Amino acid sequence: MKTSAIPSGGPSVRAYARHRPAGSTLFDRLDMVAAPGATRSTPDAAVSANGLRVALFSGNYNCVRDGANKALNRLVAHLLDRGAAVRVYSPTAAEPAFAPAGDLVPVPSVSIPGRPEYRLATGLPTRIRDDIRRFAPNIVHLSAPDVLNMKARRFARAMTVPVVASLHTRFDTYFAYYGLGLLRRPATALLSRFYRGCDMVLAPNQFEAAALAEMGVPPAAIRLWGRGVDTDTFTPASRDLAWRREHGFADEETIPLFFGRLVREKGLDIFADAVDQLRERGHRVRPLVVGIGPAEQHFRDRLGDAVFAGHLEGRDLGRAVASADILINPSVTEAFGNVNLEAMAVGLAIVSADVGSARALIDNGITGRLVTPNPVDITEAVLELMLNHDARVALGRAARKAALGYRWSDILDDAITSYHLAAGETAADR
Repeated sequence: MKTSAIPSGGPSVRAYARHRPAGSTLFDRLDMVAAPGATRSTPDAAVSANGLRVALFSGNYNCVRDGANKALNRLVAHLLDRGAAVRVYSPTAAEPAFAPAGDLVPVPSVSIPGRPEYRLATGLPTRIRDDIRRFAPNIVHLSAPDVLNMKARRFARAMTVPVVASLHTRFDTYFAYYGLGLLRRPATALLSRFYRGCDMVLAPNQFEAAALAEMGVPPAAIRLWGRGVDTDTFTPASRDLAWRREHGFADEETIPLFFGRLVREKGLDIFADAVDQLRERGHRVRPLVVGIGPAEQHFRDRLGDAVFAGHLEGRDLGRAVASADILINPSVTEAFGNVNLEAMAVGLAIVSADVGSARALIDNGITGRLVTPNPVDITEAVLELMLNHDARVALGRAARKAALGYRWSDILDDAITSYHLAAGETAADR
């Protein structure tokens, strides 16, 4: 594991921020922890979470099955396995998307107009504060810049408990997809205030770390915490010709894949426009869509002839993704890009929007293609791969090899190390 540019001991992250080396730059310190996928000298050494008492605050811990919620649930399960005590505070739904990891304490919430699958916490009432006091955390982990997390940050300050925030989603990028572009600047200002008020911020990659620094977060308070991939579920071995045939695909047919929640901010219209252009050039294209969401009917209307596989999990999900040929990911709103990593793990050729989250994962021309997120450039890249089977296979093989470095156990151990650092502990303390 790379050594941290932030001291492993010492009084606090903020103390180091006041005494960081003069003239040092953010990217000089982005090896604060091992970057996701980096080779470690002791890859099987477990990091202990003994002594940690983590109060984790989530916007929708298990209301919706998305990348952020899955990562947080996986983190909680790992913390418990490593010896930590964890208590989760979040809105809950009458019909949750999945069973939660750990002890989940419901907080008062209301559904979000137009997006009822998401809920918005209305505050941090006295009974929740009393529950937090009884739990007596030594780390407060915030995961969303909402009312609940802001009040939790203030409460943590009153209890003198270190506050760690993790960045999962760039909410400020969503507004343009709903005709609310004027709200982006105040939303970015809100994010800046939220993250600047935390002792440590966990960024999913170096590009989001740079964005946090631009918001005014002290670079010394930023650490990298990426995401992993289950390479047993997402594997080229799951590719299934029989499954393709059952869904009406010919063996020689090249299948473009859309994979993710069906919401406008994922670039649904750009994907549909690219498919239209491929068809206008005389290519028979039947996309495979894996996922569900509130914009599904809109997407069905835009795509026409397509296969919608719906919500899939486990082996069924791995089989569907592996049975496609080219992932098209036009989204510019991702903080990490779980979809890209999972498609890499099954060995797909990828055409992705050239944004920071994708650049952190994909070596352009080697493990995938990065293009300007517009229908013309996406169409050109996809067409090249459709017509060049060898190039498509080579990208997929290289992508699979790269994905094997993103082990969840290592990624989650990084979070534990960051907690210990935020608590001011040295290795001897642990």
